[in-house]
Order: sequence, then structure tokens, then C-alpha cells
Amino acid sequence: MLKANGIHKSYGSLKVLKGVDLEISTSEIVSIVGSSGAGKSTLLHILGTLDRPDLGSLEMDGKKLLELKGEEMARFRNERIGFIFQFHNLLPEFTAQENIMIPGLIRKTSPDKLKMKSGELAELLGISHRLDHKPSTLSGGEQQRVAVARALINSPAVVFADEPSGNLDTHNAKGLHELFFTLRKELGQAFVIVTHNEELATMADRKVEMQDGVIL
Repeated sequence: MLKANGIHKSYGSLKVLKGVDLEISTSEIVSIVGSSGAGKSTLLHILGTLDRPDLGSLEMDGKKLLELKGEEMARFRNERIGFIFQFHNLLPEFTAQENIMIPGLIRKTSPDKLKMKSGELAELLGISHRLDHKPSTLSGGEQQRVAVARALINSPAVVFADEPSGNLDTHNAKGLHELFFTLRKELGQAFVIVTHNEELATMADRKVEMQDGVIL
């Protein structure tokens, strides 16, 4: 489904990725682990089209992603890719439901459809009773579930998560980890997760270890 070949990336004289090859299958959960500075987040951002490699190729379902530019790339990312970040990145002035709906509004999906789908996702994620609350009134675990729902609102093929449980306590982290597998079963998305959490890493279908800009 997603295929990266020969990915190189440098920032100035610092070589961060040194020829990475990786394939992600449909509905597969893959964890990416390694010490700080190994290149995990850089690889995740390139796989998710948030950054571009210096060399290499990136394809999803046969489409050459690095040939897409501007609005075409933004539209593809919005429709086919979801993101979950460590710090949630929720907009404080909007309710939980409004935050969830934002990628769908960008896609120009009707608000009525988005309200229905955001409600269904919130029910699945156990936050349906918090939809009208602003992020500041939500717990860390609730905020992260809102971020997960937002990542799923456009039914992407793959969701990229960068340290998704990094700011959660043990109980909420465990719940989030189990949630990914429930979502895969219910909705069929692939998940690619950068994590330092060994429990989450070993739960994945496949664990990819990085060191010094390469996959071991």
C-alpha cells in the first residue's frame, strides 16, 4: 500500500536518513523504534508527505507521491493520510466536535455528514459525552482521543502517529494502545507509530528499529 525506497535526508551537513527502504501493508500496524536522533520522526514526516526527501521514492497504491505538488499534494494528504501528534495540536477556541470535523471541512464534506461521522467516531472512542467541550476542559487522554478522531474523520488509508502516548499517564497510554487495534479491526486503517513505549512497540504487527539513519 505504501512503499518508500532509498530515502535520504540531510539538514545542512547532518545526514539524518541514509537510504531507508520501508513498505507498509493495508491495515498493518507498524511501530518504529530507536534512540533519539535515529531518524524516526524525520522518516515519519516524509512518509506522511509533511517533508520531502533529498533522494528516494515514495508511492501509495501506485501513485508517485513525490511528483505531487501544491494543492494536489495537500488534497491527497487531506484525503488519504491522518496524523496524531504527541501534543494533540487541538485548536483551543473550538469544541472537541469542531476540532474533529476540521479535516472534513477542508475537504468540503457537508457539515451534516461530518457531524454524524464525528459523533460515530466519538462513540467508538468513548468521548461522545465530551463533544461540546473545549480542549482546555478535557483530560489529556480525552484530548488525545479527539486528536485520533480528527485523524480518522476523512477515512484515510494510513494514520501516522508520532509519540502518541508520550504525554499520557500509564493508564491512558495503555488505553490508547489498545484503541489502535480496535480501530484497525473496526475501520481498517494502517497505523505507523513512532514510539519509545516498549509495550506499544511489541504489540504492533511489526517492529522496525532504526539506528543512525538506517533500519537495522
